[in-house]
Amino acid sequence: MPLKIKVAAVSYLNTKPLLYGLEHSTLRNDMDIVVDYPSQLAKGLQDNSFDIALLPVAAIPGIPNSRVIGDYGIAAHGKVASVALFSHEPMEKIETVYLDYQSRTSVRLAQLLLKHYWKKEVQYIPATENYIDNLNGAKAGVIIGDRALMQLHNFNYVYDLSAAWKDYTGLDFVFAAWVANKELPSAFIKAFNEANAEGLKHIDTVVAENPFPHYDLHTYYTENIKYYLDREKLKGMQKFLEMIKE
Repeated sequence: MPLKIKVAAVSYLNTKPLLYGLEHSTLRNDMDIVVDYPSQLAKGLQDNSFDIALLPVAAIPGIPNSRVIGDYGIAAHGKVASVALFSHEPMEKIETVYLDYQSRTSVRLAQLLLKHYWKKEVQYIPATENYIDNLNGAKAGVIIGDRALMQLHNFNYVYDLSAAWKDYTGLDFVFAAWVANKELPSAFIKAFNEANAEGLKHIDTVVAENPFPHYDLHTYYTENIKYYLDREKLKGMQKFLEMIKE
């Protein structure tokens, strides 16, 4: 019996349309699908626990034999809503920034923007699990994913990192892409790509299956998140990878 291909994705709402496509595809019996924090996916690809992961872009250079597969991922053309710097004080008063432990890409994006776009020198603190409770006064924090959507109305200032990137570079931003750590059958990759595309045709079903009172998921899936990685998205991804290399 052939081994199943191990596929990993992040455990956030933003992946639900893509996962819906995979779960309902003809490939379902050929895959083991797991979900975890973005920061854990790179480790899984490195030690061969996974064959494919919806990998945070900043982690791609650290994966031996990495290759982006298919045309889909998690990106934005401006405001993304679920990746932001949250603060009770305006940017000019921020002195300390807690860095969300769940995603390397969002953390690196925040650091780049604080240095080059907002031109701020701040102290960075690795966040612990309950760090959101510590965000007060001159202490701000990067919050991502579902928790970010839940916090949008709880802070005086929300600096959307994708919108800031767009303003700074003029480019779209790619947060994650499907990355494999080995050569995979071309027929599988084609069917995998088609499954992603099919999932995006069922947004209303995905919204109905994932009740979320904090933010309109239809808006999130159709306006904030851009799943198809077109040429403009890939150009933004390349720019980001060049900047973090420097």
